[in-house]
Amino acid sequence: MIKVGVLGAQGRMGAEVCRAVRGADDMELVATVDVGDALDPLTAAEVVVDFTRPDVVMDNLRWCVERGLHAVVGTSGFDPSRVDTVRSWLTDASAGNVLIAPNFGIGAVLMMHFAQKAAPLFESVEIIETHHPNKVDAPSGTAHRTAELVAAARAEAKVEPSPDATTSALDGARGADVDGVRVHAVRMSGAIAHQEVVLGGHGELFTIRHDSMNRESFMPGVLLAVRRVPNLDRLTIGIESLLGL
Repeated sequence: MIKVGVLGAQGRMGAEVCRAVRGADDMELVATVDVGDALDPLTAAEVVVDFTRPDVVMDNLRWCVERGLHAVVGTSGFDPSRVDTVRSWLTDASAGNVLIAPNFGIGAVLMMHFAQKAAPLFESVEIIETHHPNKVDAPSGTAHRTAELVAAARAEAKVEPSPDATTSALDGARGADVDGVRVHAVRMSGAIAHQEVVLGGHGELFTIRHDSMNRESFMPGVLLAVRRVPNLDRLTIGIESLLGL
């Protein structure tokens, strides 16, 4: 049995992780921690799942790494600088492994994979993401990661930047610029997590879309990460390699 602790256990995602772990035949939920709680109960776990907030996740993660606990992280806010910081913590042989995933949805991961493949083949590409209004960061970690993958694929193929003749615009009207890819964030009541990658060429548009209808949709990916993280190599970004992509 894999002993699992959950950080952010009373949040929407954290509560769903707790339910999923309790329902897994090969896992035992040994600690649930939320805002204001001591972290010490997590030492009973082998793997800690973090779905907290960008402003606290780094302290949580360092605490786990220093105690040799493996960590599966679904909290947003991991830019390259933060990833490098986490990597610097993992040089000690006693440190646990860390998996940070922008998205645990199998369909969402496939969407990013397909977008990366398609991006060099079209003249234009932009990303539109829609989430619930309680989400604290924009763009989402998934959209940011998708833009990075798309930009890298286009740069490797030496594709010109997407054409854009805009010379006058209200601030933010053209979205955020992530490595040259425009990303538009919508915050809407009734939404969970939705993303479109829109690609355009001569006389055609190609849209890759993923919709998460509930938070349960992320749990197969989370449980897969919990099972695999003890045998991974220090730091892993995303669950693509766990899916053979």
